[in-house]
Amino acid sequence: MSRSAPASPPSTDAPPNSTDAGADPTTAARTAVETVVPPDGPVHRCAYCDRPFAEESYLVLHRGLAHADELSPDEREAFTAAYDDEEAELQRFRIVALGLLVLLYFGFLFTFAAVT
Repeated sequence: MSRSAPASPPSTDAPPNSTDAGADPTTAARTAVETVVPPDGPVHRCAYCDRPFAEESYLVLHRGLAHADELSPDEREAFTAAYDDEEAELQRFRIVALGLLVLLYFGFLFTFAAVT
């Protein structure tokens, strides 16, 4: 009985349209992520690397992170605004998650105290 050769690992190469050949490793890792756009939705394409994005804010954040050296002042300002909005949403999520964990902890504590 012969054994088949193991499957080759998936490729981690950057997309063929990527222009980040000489970029630092963190930028290359950020741009190597595959993006998926629903076929019936709007497509926002990056002018620098032609990658598709489903949301305009994703495109703005991508340009600021992956193509920071090539941005115009208006694009840099849009990135800063989108980044601040994203940071505010993350901060709100962290506060809500912490509040829920505190409620859960004290809920279990009071339940334990009432049962024992």
